[in-house]
Amino acid sequence: MPKAPNPLLTGLPSVLDGETRVLILGSFPGEASLQAKQYYAHPRNQFWRLLSAVLEEDLYGLPYKQRLTRLRAHCIGLWDVIDACEREGSLDSAIRRAQHNDFDVLKHQCPKLKRVCFNGKTSGKFAPRFAAAGFETLVLPSSSPANMQLSFEQKLAVWRGIAG
Repeated sequence: MPKAPNPLLTGLPSVLDGETRVLILGSFPGEASLQAKQYYAHPRNQFWRLLSAVLEEDLYGLPYKQRLTRLRAHCIGLWDVIDACEREGSLDSAIRRAQHNDFDVLKHQCPKLKRVCFNGKTSGKFAPRFAAAGFETLVLPSSSPANMQLSFEQKLAVWRGIAG
């Protein structure tokens, strides 16, 4: 008898509003983020430290809800390219049966959206689709603790492009 597929994991809700001008898309939340119900919750993920440096504001030291409030104040939104998938662990390479988010809602939900940034190569595969829809795109080096090829400073040099 064939083994039944594992249930799909569901991602986090988008952090977007009508003032969002920049959207950062990840691939799919890791185990720590899913458990905490917070984007980039793993303590070694450099996302909040990188954004703190880009925005010249300490987001990393704030409670999560305040981080999101400050992101919105900077007109930055968060979401993932994958809405649901099967995965053991937190590596993108372990993602199976991916179901992607419906990005058609962005034109209506975020009329001021200009730039879409992709946190890593997995989400970066969607850059051509967004470029074809008229958005500026930027593929960022992943903030994941699994991405050790670049130093924090090397990642930051690219991440500064978020601000335009």
